[in-house]
Amino acid sequence: MENTSLISLASIPNAILLLLSLTIFQEVQGIGVNYGTIANNLPPPSQVAKFLSHSTIINKVRIFDANHEILHAFADTGIEITITIPNDQIPNITNLTLAQQWIKTNVQPFIPSTNIIRILVGNEVLSTGNKLLITSLVPAMQTLHIALVTASLDNLIKVSTPHSLGILTNSSPPSSARFRQGYDIHIIKPMLRFLKDSNSPFIVNPYPFFACTSSNLDFVVFRANSGVYDDYTKLKYTNMFDAQLDAVYSAMEVLGFEDVEIVIGETGWPSMGDSDQIGVDKKSASDYNGNLIRHVTSGEGTPLMPNRTFDTYVFGLFNENLKPGPICERNFGLFWPNMSLVYDVPIMRNNVDVANNHSKALLSIMIALNFLIGF
Repeated sequence: MENTSLISLASIPNAILLLLSLTIFQEVQGIGVNYGTIANNLPPPSQVAKFLSHSTIINKVRIFDANHEILHAFADTGIEITITIPNDQIPNITNLTLAQQWIKTNVQPFIPSTNIIRILVGNEVLSTGNKLLITSLVPAMQTLHIALVTASLDNLIKVSTPHSLGILTNSSPPSSARFRQGYDIHIIKPMLRFLKDSNSPFIVNPYPFFACTSSNLDFVVFRANSGVYDDYTKLKYTNMFDAQLDAVYSAMEVLGFEDVEIVIGETGWPSMGDSDQIGVDKKSASDYNGNLIRHVTSGEGTPLMPNRTFDTYVFGLFNENLKPGPICERNFGLFWPNMSLVYDVPIMRNNVDVANNHSKALLSIMIALNFLIGF
């Protein structure tokens, strides 16, 4: 009886020791951000790059063009950069000579100092309804990849394109989701084949914010709620983000490409908006983006994709004061132009370091306790 008690007592610190070790070796991962520039009050890119690399855990940045000043600014920071070919240039990129020229002008002068990892061909092209852009999309992606191959850059830089969830006919319940008829076989299936063959991700822009109502706000911003069940899979969803991701996964599975990586190209929440908008305030923005960051880096995954992390790019880096549309469109930023946080969100490096230092101090205490009990 006495020996059993000693073993039980000794096992407690060992268990805690293991958990603390896991906590420390799985410190908060980096997160991505969309760096939009539709504003007249933003700091110069050189300051932005220095701030992000020194003061935040942001280690991935997506820009909506191939701005040379920004690409120069991020040289030697190690931050992964995704650049974008604007929608109106997509038809040109179906021509190999023009694709090669684009690479020569917008990529080769900046590498390897600037860590360009991906080129996006357009943004939410299928949602434009533009027949020329839509039919040119996959050929442009394929041609750009060939241009990268000829420059021996295809292993370093991947090609993809982001989609809104408007590409789905239905997303509730998640298991019933399908890609829109017509696009599914003629556009998305060959695109997924290309992405799989080139080891590139399928990129989606889920925005639970746009499906927010007064009755589902807690479900949308990751607060405690009763959850929603998928009657077909019998799986429970405690947040809309997971449900939207699993809807995309289900649609990919129908086409036979569930093994293609999914990356979240954009998602976010505004901190200010029109008075009649639900949940548009700093508290909801903090809850959504803070819980999102913790969730996608936790390794928990989703009900249909358990034990996974997801590369995620929050929208956006700054409030952009010249963006058209309703007030909320100008208030998706994590930071003010002076680079102070708009609201509390766990992306500042010093806050993360403090938390990790506390864990390490506790681990040291537990090691000492474990040593003493061993005697």
